[in-house]
Amino acid sequence: MPANRHIYHTNETLKMSPIVFTSKLFPSYSLYKLFKFHRKTTSFSFSTTTTTASMNTPSGLSVNSVTTDALKLSLEDLNWDHSFVRELPADPRTDGMQRQVHHACYSKVSPSVQVEDPQLVAWSKSVAEILDLDHKEFERPDFPLLFSGASPLVGGFPYAQCYGGHQFGMWAGQLGDGRAITLGELMNSKSQRWELQLKGAGKTPYSRFADGLAVLRSSIREFLCSEAIHSLGIPTTRALSLVTTGKYVMRDMFYDGNPKDEPGAVVCRVAQSFLRFGSFQIHAARGKEDLEIVKVLADYTIRHHFPHIENMSKSDSLSFSTGQENDTAVDLTSNKYAAWVVEVAERTASLIASWQGVGFTHGVMNTDNMSVLGLTIDYGPFGFLDAFDPSYTPNTTDLPGRRYCFANQPDVGVWNIAQFISTLSSAKLINEKEANYALERYGTKFMDYYQAIMAKKVGLPKYNKQLISKLLNNMAVDKVDYTNFFRLLSNIKADSTPLDEELLGPLKAALLDIGQERKEAWISWVRIYIEELSGSGVPDEERKASMNSVNPKFILRNYLCQSAIDMAEQGDFEEVRRLLKVIESPYDEQPGMEKYAQVPPAWANRPGVCMLSCSS
Repeated sequence: MPANRHIYHTNETLKMSPIVFTSKLFPSYSLYKLFKFHRKTTSFSFSTTTTTASMNTPSGLSVNSVTTDALKLSLEDLNWDHSFVRELPADPRTDGMQRQVHHACYSKVSPSVQVEDPQLVAWSKSVAEILDLDHKEFERPDFPLLFSGASPLVGGFPYAQCYGGHQFGMWAGQLGDGRAITLGELMNSKSQRWELQLKGAGKTPYSRFADGLAVLRSSIREFLCSEAIHSLGIPTTRALSLVTTGKYVMRDMFYDGNPKDEPGAVVCRVAQSFLRFGSFQIHAARGKEDLEIVKVLADYTIRHHFPHIENMSKSDSLSFSTGQENDTAVDLTSNKYAAWVVEVAERTASLIASWQGVGFTHGVMNTDNMSVLGLTIDYGPFGFLDAFDPSYTPNTTDLPGRRYCFANQPDVGVWNIAQFISTLSSAKLINEKEANYALERYGTKFMDYYQAIMAKKVGLPKYNKQLISKLLNNMAVDKVDYTNFFRLLSNIKADSTPLDEELLGPLKAALLDIGQERKEAWISWVRIYIEELSGSGVPDEERKASMNSVNPKFILRNYLCQSAIDMAEQGDFEEVRRLLKVIESPYDEQPGMEKYAQVPPAWANRPGVCMLSCSS
């Protein structure tokens, strides 16, 4: 298939491979239809407090909440406030036996991981500061015991969440926290609520046939990518610490019948909430008395995580046209659930647009891996684009249909939003017009965010569809490194008229092994680009600084992760720590760290590096 048919942001591609879903409310819909039909919809936002992606300011766990003047607490002094277990229905059983859990949002369960001389591999200073945690606490000899789950934290209330989800487009029923155990919720000095969760701490009622444990390989990837995505300015769950258990865990990495023992590990994840689309879906799917839990859980979520919607009044005048024939206004102030689902759709659109901007492919966009807060959540077989390939998927399980490939992420986002909307509709929390409006908002917001991001990546004041489409087509044809190319692009000067043979000089390091025909194609594009730059009136140095603030020099390439993993499995954790330091400043030049910006070496094509399974 010609490369230009893969370019994900054009209407042509969306026409060719739309992800179409069917439901009672939406008989047949695709994201292409959303983009084509709903560009007229008025843009709005509920509140300045919404978690939306910014190419300038990191979101998720906002860097604004980090302060050197914060309280410095010991682990014993943390301010616990367990709203989830206090306000939502609990599983009456307290054993960890694997089972179907009905009429409950969570099951009380304690970590059961076995350890032998556990070791602290790495920790995030910025997350510690958000939690007001004294850095000296990480030097405690019992810290690895506490954050592996082998010893209980004073004041905690451990539990595992119940949820379901669609996996690869098929309803999978009950899933839940099969190897993640929440330790509880903290309130920091800014009255912000943060949930601490151990991943790999042992079995829960939702473990099904698994052991509830995690290996060092996948734990390093989750720890590093949580921090990398945050530093790129994209909403995400975070990682406080990474601890080895000192025990081995058997895993069949390639699902080929050849399991082996791997070092065990536990990551402490942190987020304002780990609620997912599937947290609501499971109760709607079960119907009857469980259907009421959808409303209870929605009320809880709005109260604690969307308070601006809870406090919304008629005076806010949030009334909008649906943009359809015989349309009537959708008054979002009259139904907080409608206002909420619209904001969830907008946050999701913003999140995925930000992924596209930095070349991030999640790999497993099941509805149980979609955060209602609009956070990147659950890092499994993720991958950043190296050579630009819109059909790239880092997940070996996804290879047959490439449902979750880079190009399809916007379409999958709207499909997932539709499942979430159907859940709220089945609980009679929103009507058909409100549901359709939420879908419209996703399409409009995605295009608004995506176009703004891409315009800034090329240093233009507004989006130029023809120019950017041609650029991405050229990149796909020549398999150009996505990250390095955009970083080098800022070196093009608007006020110069070089000879043809000099035009590609600033891009030479990214345009390798291309023949004369392809050189001519690139020269043609660069000449048009320079004309656009000249017309913008922005000085070269100013534009370069702006472009470098959104085009990272360093990303967490899979081969860098693997290098750190290989050393860590031999007991040397220094590369994990060095890599953490590099990815914490992805937009800085960082002299001396150039090797971390290099394209993958030949060995990175081996199985388990460029592509991975869900095994962990």
